[in-house]
Amino acid sequence: MSAVYEGALQDLVEELGKLPGIGPKSAQRLAFHILQSESADVSTLAQALTEVKKRVRFCDICGNVSEETECTVCQDPRRDRSMICVVEEPKDVVAIERTREYRGLYHVLGGAIDPMAGVGPDNLRIKELMSRLQNGEVKECVIATDPNLEGEATATYLVRLLNSLGVTVTRLASGLPVGGDLEYADEVTLGRAFSGRREMD
Repeated sequence: MSAVYEGALQDLVEELGKLPGIGPKSAQRLAFHILQSESADVSTLAQALTEVKKRVRFCDICGNVSEETECTVCQDPRRDRSMICVVEEPKDVVAIERTREYRGLYHVLGGAIDPMAGVGPDNLRIKELMSRLQNGEVKECVIATDPNLEGEATATYLVRLLNSLGVTVTRLASGLPVGGDLEYADEVTLGRAFSGRREMD
């Protein structure tokens, strides 16, 4: 984007424009909103940004976001440890938790296989998933990658790997729109998809 403003305001517009889903016009709107906000509100926002980078990390076990070495799901003794739900991003954990349909553990891959973007299996947390399945405690692995091209490619790859381990592999059932993202699915649709999950060959 060519420079329209000067100095600090232009720097802010450019930085906001680097955020996912924020185009030039949205970046400009946000920059002017910040400019017109109270100083205390801007300071609170700046502090929140600094704190999230300082305190939030990824769970050593599943890869979910956490402020400790293990996330709240992995620490919860009431969770069903015979099931692992494999998702692409931590935001997908939040979407599934909202349904209250699933009581097992999670594994966050950190993305999906996307050769066009240079993301292969080695760039995802697949080795960590395989090591979690070695002790025989996990009986079912629910593949909950996004129902789009990259998510389907990732699911197909995982099914081939997991079938050799003797673990039941299921995929979320219909109810999720093809080409959509889990984070935008409503609770009812996502809940139905969980209830009707099916075993994959």
